[in-house]
Amino acid sequence: MNIDFNKSQDGLVPVVVQDDRTLQVLMLGYMNEEAFEKTNQEKVVTFFSRSKNRLWTKGEESGNFLTVKSIAVDCDQDTVLIKVVPENVVCHTGSFSCFGDKDSKGFLYELEEKISRRIDGKAEGSYTYSLFQRGINKMAQKVGEEAVELVIEAKDDNDDLFKNEAADLLYHFLILLKAKNFSLQDTEEILMSRNR
Repeated sequence: MNIDFNKSQDGLVPVVVQDDRTLQVLMLGYMNEEAFEKTNQEKVVTFFSRSKNRLWTKGEESGNFLTVKSIAVDCDQDTVLIKVVPENVVCHTGSFSCFGDKDSKGFLYELEEKISRRIDGKAEGSYTYSLFQRGINKMAQKVGEEAVELVIEAKDDNDDLFKNEAADLLYHFLILLKAKNFSLQDTEEILMSRNR
């Protein structure tokens, strides 16, 4: 793996750190050649801290280490992408990601938050809130209906109808999760544990 540490005067390259399981971007740091070699050998992310002017292993004080799963270098050989399994929250502010938790995990999480706001805010005129008001049985029934419609469309050849039914099922599933006081992350964690 060739990295051009000489492209910048300080000998540092930017390092994007990404969650190996969710692909969420967690943080950006910098490495010199020594930090890269240490990370590659120990399989725990070590940066060169510009403020401390020394090698700094992420988690050395907090215990929130970043275990390396894979390392890739970009086409210009001057930026590194490291996929990790984080020990706990990554950001010193307490957020899971240094880029905040809100928009960093993708649209489904954003949609889940919007559904939550409509239900918690009792948004009058909102389909989401009106379905929620009808109770758990109606919400579960709606998920069942959408699942059946998806199965029917899967047997046909209309890709647009199939994709729309898949979207309807996901949307209603998120409403049902909210009603049961669970989250998309709860479901994701079960799937990740089964993947091990």
